[in-house]
Amino acid sequence: MTVGEVKNMIRIANAGGYWGDDPYALRRQVCGPLNLDYISIDFLAEITMSILQKQRQKDPKLGYAGDFVTQLAPLLKTCKDRGIKIITNAGGVNPRACADALFELARKEGVDLRVAIVEGDDIAERLPQLVKQPGCAMKNMETGEDFDGVLSRVLSANVYFGAMPVVEALRSKPDIVICGRVTDTGITLAAMIHEFGWKADDYDKLSHGIVAGHIIECGAQATGGNFTDWKKVQSFEDVGFPILECSPDGSFIVTKHPGSGGLVSVQTLREQLLYEMGHPQSYITPDVIADFTTIALAQAGDDRVRVSGVKGRPPTDLLKVSVAYADGYKANGTLIVSGPDARAKAEVFSKIMWQKLSAELTRAGLPPCRKTMTEYIGDDSTHRALAPAHAAKEVLVRFGALADEKASLQVFRKILPSLILSGPSGVAVTGGAPSISDVVSYWPALIPQEVALARVWVGEVKVNRPDPCSVAQSSELAWPKTGGSAEITVAPSDPHRLNPTATGKTRKLPLWAIAHARSGDKGDTANIGLIGRSPECYAWLRENVSAELVKNWFASICQGQVTRHVVPNLWALNFLLEETLDGGGTMSLCIDAQGKTLSQALLRCEMEIPLGLFASIDTLHAASNSEIFVTASFPGV
Repeated sequence: MTVGEVKNMIRIANAGGYWGDDPYALRRQVCGPLNLDYISIDFLAEITMSILQKQRQKDPKLGYAGDFVTQLAPLLKTCKDRGIKIITNAGGVNPRACADALFELARKEGVDLRVAIVEGDDIAERLPQLVKQPGCAMKNMETGEDFDGVLSRVLSANVYFGAMPVVEALRSKPDIVICGRVTDTGITLAAMIHEFGWKADDYDKLSHGIVAGHIIECGAQATGGNFTDWKKVQSFEDVGFPILECSPDGSFIVTKHPGSGGLVSVQTLREQLLYEMGHPQSYITPDVIADFTTIALAQAGDDRVRVSGVKGRPPTDLLKVSVAYADGYKANGTLIVSGPDARAKAEVFSKIMWQKLSAELTRAGLPPCRKTMTEYIGDDSTHRALAPAHAAKEVLVRFGALADEKASLQVFRKILPSLILSGPSGVAVTGGAPSISDVVSYWPALIPQEVALARVWVGEVKVNRPDPCSVAQSSELAWPKTGGSAEITVAPSDPHRLNPTATGKTRKLPLWAIAHARSGDKGDTANIGLIGRSPECYAWLRENVSAELVKNWFASICQGQVTRHVVPNLWALNFLLEETLDGGGTMSLCIDAQGKTLSQALLRCEMEIPLGLFASIDTLHAASNSEIFVTASFPGV
């Protein structure tokens, strides 16, 4: 390839969607049959930053995702030999320390290594001065609350950079790019910008890169993991993590290594595209605002899906800040209660627990817990009132408490094991006194992009020169002003009309008969993407599954309002359920604090569904006679 020539295609693979993901995914991606150009690995979540910050406070050599170095150790030479570049946010709150660990690894393996670092996102120490500047009040972007009461309790504060600093880092031809808080999509988009020479205002192309990053950022969740129709996945053994085959025009193929487990289909990608979606027409990043209602998907072979048609518009001139702050303490503990009458016994234990705790706190002169919760796992802990009535054979009773003072929870943790022999019969010990953990809450805010600029540092170690040296030092990188807006003024095009077959004979069936779904979280708001199994099914869902219906269905779970957005091109509805996750993050006492089970809860909702819709579903199990298909698929209904 001559200088300046653009490649016709590059492959970008993902090898992890969160800290704690499959530790062998990187090995399978590096050693698989397809030749890769880049691998992106996402380690960070809002709560992860505060954990890493605590590690760095104890040891200045920590504060990054050490698992990355461990996973890379046996593969470093192979990556070099195959020319695979790695881009990751494993740097956490200490990218320099992560680079030092990589240099040490390179010396041990006798490998020349060049590492670029993107830094400048950590603004925690600057906050007291920053909040005095115009436009930096740090009001909570979701609730509008003032920042004053939070400032003294800040544990970490990081700006979300986009792809542009990573592009700058790639210009120095590193083997690895280590980032702090760069957007999940940015570490994928950057490789496409760098290789294809896209400009900062090529908004449609950039939007393709954002969609590509969103699809692969959660690893195997795009290739059959966490999939509604999990029985269609032939094997979950060695699930193939996603691989992108990207073209200069922005379009790309999503696939995986041949022979690996999992599944890549239009259906699996629709679910991932709806994951953690807000307004589908405004997927906001520092690089571009992508319109997810313009995405076109097409099956392009076994385990191959083509993505194209994505439109974008200028980003705003603001950057998001993720602040983690100390917000008290919490503890969770369990008892397992056997039958008969398991639920009735469990409820008695709950009553005893909270009565004893209240009395002992009063006696000790300690403040009451801020909130408490009992969950009956095996009965209704995830879906609560939505669970059908049944006689549980056994129940794992989960007690949770959140308090401002640790001393209040010291009382809680001592009372719980004392219940074992002082209540109803048939209790099994499940661990004794629970541990107490810090509560770290999440505070999102916006600041002008010019007050937080990225920096890029490049260093290398060579076999014939064992000490790493700085080979390049860039100045601070400024974003171009765009004046972009996230406001939506035009509704998405929706060509799907209600089919006459959707008005005939009906039968009461669960929604999963004509839909699949995916749910996620952002703070205390859960999102549920409800996806029709055909355009006709989508049109029926659009006309019959309203925000009001969803609010009523989740009445025992959702305490706030429900908003509905249509995503016609994905045959989907996206519901935002506010005040649903008990505060979200580590503040939540719920067993499902991230709302992962809520999609299945909505699919359980039974409605009078027209039998004629089943003829429109493209499935190997569908019969030409819809009534036969329903009878076979839902016996007893």
